[in-house]
Amino acid sequence: MCTYDTETLKHLQQVERMIFKDFVDTCESHSIRYFGIAGTGIGALRHKGFIPWDDDIDVALPAEDFHKLLAIYDEEWADKYSIINSERNINYPFPTTRIMLKGTQFCEEALASLPLDLGIFLDVYCFDNVSDNQKEYEKQARDTWFWSHMRILVDVPHPVILVDGIKGKLLRVGVTIGRGVCKLFHVSTQKMYEREQEARNRYAHIKTKRIGYLNDTDPWTQTYYVDDIFPVKKLEYEGMMVAFPNKIEEFLELVYGDYMQLPPVEKRKNHYPARLDFGPY
Repeated sequence: MCTYDTETLKHLQQVERMIFKDFVDTCESHSIRYFGIAGTGIGALRHKGFIPWDDDIDVALPAEDFHKLLAIYDEEWADKYSIINSERNINYPFPTTRIMLKGTQFCEEALASLPLDLGIFLDVYCFDNVSDNQKEYEKQARDTWFWSHMRILVDVPHPVILVDGIKGKLLRVGVTIGRGVCKLFHVSTQKMYEREQEARNRYAHIKTKRIGYLNDTDPWTQTYYVDDIFPVKKLEYEGMMVAFPNKIEEFLELVYGDYMQLPPVEKRKNHYPARLDFGPY
């Protein structure tokens, strides 16, 4: 696997900081609720910015704010940024949304053969309303997770599997078999996307106590009580004051354990791309 040289990684982080600053300024000027998550939270608490080897920024918004934000970007930022997600381009197989800097290229190896124009980006996660009834919530999570991962299985030729040894080999065989079965029965990507969206949006018009991103590797770890996120707390991130959940430390400990400890060198992963072009930046 290729890795960044120090200069290229720093350059990429500087461009991503610019994208992030535009995002934060836009959210604040329009009273859009957002919060940093995952490695971005670790970076803020441990490094006051990027994890040194990291090459992306992850932010989340409640669904209501998410849709408002995209409309604002379409109106106010069309000259500088483009947006991609499966709603806008069904060839994009992931359940996230990317705010991409026009005139740049950033395409991971797993997506390199797909007909997608991908730029340096901010990774945006939409957190949907989830049922307050536990059984309904579990069904919603299972359905969302299943259909979103089926799409990835069918549409990504070489998905990244971060498991080694026999288990990794078995997973790769399973992916190949699963893709073959889906193609044999002509499972439609559009139909899978529609089923995923139906599950995600079952409680969109109901005020619930929790919101969640149910498409993650584990469908259960990114569901939070709204009161544990808002009001947000501001933490320093690359010289900016950025919003994070008010219980960000508890969230990170649940997923990562002792997140303040640096991981061993072999686990310091990033997303070195098949195509990278800074364009005018």
